[in-house]
Amino acid sequence: MSAVTIIQMTDRVSALIEERLGIRGRTLEDKVRKAGRRLPKKVRLAAAALADAQKMAQNPKLLVQLDEGEVAANYDTCIRHLGGINRGAARKSAVLGAAASAAFAIFIVMLLAIAVIYWRGLI
Repeated sequence: MSAVTIIQMTDRVSALIEERLGIRGRTLEDKVRKAGRRLPKKVRLAAAALADAQKMAQNPKLLVQLDEGEVAANYDTCIRHLGGINRGAARKSAVLGAAASAAFAIFIVMLLAIAVIYWRGLI
């Protein structure tokens, strides 16, 4: 595997993180650090390993030490997870969750108000 291929892989993962999660940064390492818990641990570790591989790929002596299978597996893990993220659907589910939570809270307050009125004998 050549250095160009590894750099292309890291650039693709970096672009997907920016596109799907909206996280900006100069390098893949910065983006992974900023993503934090938005990425599962397995994906976060794979992306960090890819960032390290990119650094190693820039040095010809270190490039020989890279395990091509491991780099490819880390790339596949990142692409598989990031490919399944739909930013619009995530936003929609967050808004619907907040609305459902607010509606449930209003329902509980109304039930409590009716119960207090009933216990006081006003109904």
